[in-house]
Amino acid sequence: MCGICGFIETEATNPEMLQKRLNTMTSLLRHRGPDDGEARLFPMEGNRGFVGLGHRRLSIIDLSPAGHQPMANEDGSLWITYNGEVYNFQDFVPELSGKGHTFRSRSDTEVILHLFEEGPEALCEKLQGMFAFALYDRKRESLFLARDRLGIKPLYYAQTPRGFVFASEIKSILAFGEGVDTSLDLQALDVFLTHEYILSPMTLFRGIRKLSPGHLMTYEKGAIQIRPYWEIPSETRREVGEAAIAEELKEILKESVKLRMISDVPLGVFLSGGVDSSSVVAMMSNLSERPVKSFSIRFEDRTYDEGRYVEMVHRRYRTEHTEFVIQPDVLDLLPRLIQHMDDPIGDFSIFPTYLVSKMARDYVTVILSGDGGDELFGGYETYMAERLAAMMKVMPEKMRQATCHFLAEALPVTEKKKGVANYLARFFEGAAYPGDLRHVRWMSFWNDQQKRALYQGDVATALSRETHACIMRVMDSYKGDDALNRLLYTDVRSYLTDNILPKVDRMSMATSLEVRVPILDHKMVEFAFSLPGRFKIRGVRGTKYIFKKSMEPYLPREILRRPKQGFSIPIKNWLKGPMRDFLMDTLNERVIREGGVFRWETVDRLIQDHVKGVKNHSHRLWGLLMFQLWKSEFMEKRGRDH
Repeated sequence: MCGICGFIETEATNPEMLQKRLNTMTSLLRHRGPDDGEARLFPMEGNRGFVGLGHRRLSIIDLSPAGHQPMANEDGSLWITYNGEVYNFQDFVPELSGKGHTFRSRSDTEVILHLFEEGPEALCEKLQGMFAFALYDRKRESLFLARDRLGIKPLYYAQTPRGFVFASEIKSILAFGEGVDTSLDLQALDVFLTHEYILSPMTLFRGIRKLSPGHLMTYEKGAIQIRPYWEIPSETRREVGEAAIAEELKEILKESVKLRMISDVPLGVFLSGGVDSSSVVAMMSNLSERPVKSFSIRFEDRTYDEGRYVEMVHRRYRTEHTEFVIQPDVLDLLPRLIQHMDDPIGDFSIFPTYLVSKMARDYVTVILSGDGGDELFGGYETYMAERLAAMMKVMPEKMRQATCHFLAEALPVTEKKKGVANYLARFFEGAAYPGDLRHVRWMSFWNDQQKRALYQGDVATALSRETHACIMRVMDSYKGDDALNRLLYTDVRSYLTDNILPKVDRMSMATSLEVRVPILDHKMVEFAFSLPGRFKIRGVRGTKYIFKKSMEPYLPREILRRPKQGFSIPIKNWLKGPMRDFLMDTLNERVIREGGVFRWETVDRLIQDHVKGVKNHSHRLWGLLMFQLWKSEFMEKRGRDH
């Protein structure tokens, strides 16, 4: 895995200054690629400016200098800076060699270069893997950029008055500086607080955007063109047999894991004790001649700890297992983690994700993870909640809303991660909403009334009145008629691609660890969405039915039957315990009032209710805390530095 960056700057006349700027942009990505790097500047014809390409390399395939980037084709007319792994790249070598292309390395980077020469429009459809890259065509003086189908690898960009700039991380674009609009995007802030992440293509900077997953971009002569090259299928199979489907699923997963075990460096697997990571361990163990290296995080709080399930899997497959017990003092890591949150995420699990990555990096360079199974096969409680809430439609709407609001407020706060009271409070809070908004509400943390009380007057006026409009646009873009797949599609295109995957990428890359996600091979995604929803949820507690069915021969019954746990930490307890002073110091009255965005009275009430145990405002307070820390690091501190 690597870090990439670059720019096109027209009318520039100072190559020394641009080279220095490119060097800085590239060096800021060193954690993504500590093994090698280069920042190369190209003059444009007629002294009309310069093009820069930067690269930091984490060597995984072909560790020799032949894999050095930026990399050129045979005649130097095309140059690429590339981040990712294409697992089927060797399939194209014989055909490309037969067409006269020569290879100087064993890398997938060089294969992408030659495939581009054969036809850029069909390039990405051929690739199986995760990637983000930029190709500079010196003859056309244009840039071609692409991002993998699910957005496993990041790619940010900004258009400037004199050109264009891109990078794997926003901090590199900020280092370029000139002409980039870095003012706060209030709509993106509203989305962040509502959902704890920011949907593509937005970021908190008005002038910086994400290239959406499954999209291509060209920049030529000052114009940007963006188009999709892949979409999640919406048509489901009409006649399918359960046994055949379970066998097909198993074979797809097995092949996907096999491809992701190709590496010239040591590799391992994250093991949480859930169905998905345990399934990956099972497939790896059956494919490997040596014991698999597995890694997990433990918690002292038993309601958060999954240790006994981890033990079952690691003993069954005799993995070489390493684990780490997480303590409240990990909060000291927060300033360091914020430095990697160029585009903030409010997910509590940044801590265990970073720590398990840091631990694993001492032993391996590549890790496989089980991310994606819940969004493809229906693993979250919200999908079951949707079925239960639909049964309440027999009640008149006003009565249903009043009843649900009352019950959600009346249920007591508990310190447990999950429990009957927590489940019911969350359920009734969402069940008060109509139709499609129920699912969206269960996946968000502020409602319209709460945010009207949060924002100062001018900010509230500037924001859209519809809190969930961006998510609803995603939901409405699903063209199929399967109700469950519509919800799964929404979560893949929002929660997975803009929260789960960026969180894992940033926290693992902060430790120079590459994470591969076999369940999110595009063939598995297409297969999953070809299945009707009845194969994914059965009965009252039958989540991920067909996935579990396919894994019955490989996993203990306790793993298959256990409820969804989630990869989190007891932050709600820490915010009123060891983290209380930090919370109050960061969200103090002076900072809030001077910030000009939030009302102090609302923030103070949230803090007091939470620390006194009156209400659980952990998600809302954590979102505010993360935004304030991000703002200090990326707007205020950067402003002082410049």
